[in-house]
Amino acid sequence: MSLIKDKINSQNLPKHVAIIMDGNGRWAKTRGEERTFGHRNAIDAVRNAINACNEIDIPYLTLYTFSSENWNRPADEVNTLMNLLVETLLLEAEEIFSKGLRMHVIGNLEKLPLLVREQLERVIELTKENTKGNLVLAISYGSQNEILNAVKSISSDVKEGKVDIENIDEKLFENYLYTKDLPPVDLLIRTSGEIRISNFLLWQIAYAELQFLNVLWPDFTKDIFFQCIVDYQNKERRYGLTGDQINAQ
Repeated sequence: MSLIKDKINSQNLPKHVAIIMDGNGRWAKTRGEERTFGHRNAIDAVRNAINACNEIDIPYLTLYTFSSENWNRPADEVNTLMNLLVETLLLEAEEIFSKGLRMHVIGNLEKLPLLVREQLERVIELTKENTKGNLVLAISYGSQNEILNAVKSISSDVKEGKVDIENIDEKLFENYLYTKDLPPVDLLIRTSGEIRISNFLLWQIAYAELQFLNVLWPDFTKDIFFQCIVDYQNKERRYGLTGDQINAQ
């Protein structure tokens, strides 16, 4: 039994947690190994995050799995990541299904190898009726490109008379994003000690709490996740209001 988990207030949970899983390469380097060694040893950390969410009933978890900028990495590392993604989906599909999780994928999926797309589609189909929680993989994802594509789509619909320019507001804009069926992010966690967003969910984290951890991703545990939730619950989320206004609601 986790003592940290016992501190969590089940009535004040974030609905949507997003994680930038950073530090695999540095973790491997400290052990005298290639970067790909770090990626392969990060699977347990992924399981820890998924299981922690599942245990305390957080309904949405988004993992930054592969960014649009990651395509610029050395070809052997990209190939390893793609192969690892396929292997992981093959091994974890039944586990994801048995936990009652529904899997979603966001990003420019057309750039992915066919085998990766097929495995993603298989798990999406397998889990589509699940209602226990939602696991979202951001793959070949870049937020700036997502926003630009939304602007282009809205512009096209305005031009074709499908949308009145006067009716464009935040809610309508969100319907053109990859995340149109997801709630906004309440808590963003980044591991590895880096303090930046790296083109991840820029629109969706507008009012999220941000936590930057001095932990390399392969060392991420359930207790670390639970501590992040405790820290989140100790914050007052004001959405531009004063503390007195929030307390009066």
